[in-house]
Amino acid sequence: MDNNAKKPLDGITVVSLEHAIAAPFCTRQLADLGARVIKIERPGSGDFARGYDERVDGMASHFVWVNRGKESMALDVKDDSARQILGNILAKADVLVQNLAPGAAARLGLDYATLSALYPRLIVCDISGYGIGGPYEQKKAYDLLIQSESGFLSVTGEGESMAKAGNSIADICAGMYAYSAILSALLLRQHSGEGSHIDVSMLESLVEWMGYPLYYTYHDAPPPPRTGASHATIYPYGPFPAQDGSVMLGLQNEREWQAFCTTVLQQPELAADVRFDQNSKRAANRTELKAIIDAELTRLTRQQVVARLEAAQIANAQINEMQDVWAHPQLAARARWRQIGSPVGTLPALLPPALNNRFEYAMGDVPALGQHTEAILREFAGDAV
Repeated sequence: MDNNAKKPLDGITVVSLEHAIAAPFCTRQLADLGARVIKIERPGSGDFARGYDERVDGMASHFVWVNRGKESMALDVKDDSARQILGNILAKADVLVQNLAPGAAARLGLDYATLSALYPRLIVCDISGYGIGGPYEQKKAYDLLIQSESGFLSVTGEGESMAKAGNSIADICAGMYAYSAILSALLLRQHSGEGSHIDVSMLESLVEWMGYPLYYTYHDAPPPPRTGASHATIYPYGPFPAQDGSVMLGLQNEREWQAFCTTVLQQPELAADVRFDQNSKRAANRTELKAIIDAELTRLTRQQVVARLEAAQIANAQINEMQDVWAHPQLAARARWRQIGSPVGTLPALLPPALNNRFEYAMGDVPALGQHTEAILREFAGDAV
């Protein structure tokens, strides 16, 4: 594929006042599609995610993940001359993305009402914990807090013990809604000639993802139980032990249940057992059914269990650790890894999930703090110098 082929967002300039994950994850998607992303960072310290850890040859794992392909400009936006420079940049920009503390953008004159009067084609995307308006508007929010507020923790874990997601799920979903909303706003601007205001709430983003458990509790019905790595309402669906470890498997319908009983458990009569002859019964009687499944599968090695599952066309998966994912044969076979630059040298980076045969993703370097300040100043400073 031609790396120089035109990308969807070539010619689009995005300015970001961002930190942590939600907004940076959004703008990294835009950068991968060819947008120029100018990341405004606090002089001296920058995006505080730069200091989360030092696991990537001295750089923070979070920062490396969500900040490739951006230009870093160190600028104190509270300074009058700096704000004039920022205004010069915004005059030529297409999108502003910010996830500053509640109210901070408005205090800096970077709210949509102010900016749209000056730059009517500018798209302004505000990402916050709880959105604009309402009693929670000024409340600080971080990923784990939103996992709690959204009800995610109430259905995640095992038994009486709740558990957070192992990644920043609230930040990620808010970032992805912001990303898709910005693409929609760019399309809309082609018709209207005007910018838009996008208000993305982390709470609302994650509550949208909670649709199944929400509807499951409709009319005050009891919630799905916490079932660890197993599915709360579909069974059997989760990890099951073999002689030498565990295998993940999942059934979705009655045809698969019959094949599972016949080919995997080699107990065809079980398919018609009145305790287990529909999914809701299997879920309600999972303790009894698990004992039957475990008795058969623990006689076999993982390889033998997988062979039976494949013969029955039952979905199954390895229970991989992170190092297994780095070396995953499917990612390697599909050539999903690329090399990108960074202040600490060349690093591996995963291509975005949606392949397009017309272009190669930009996959730019991870910037050092303030790496592009002088070049951007020369381009945009104007009378502010």
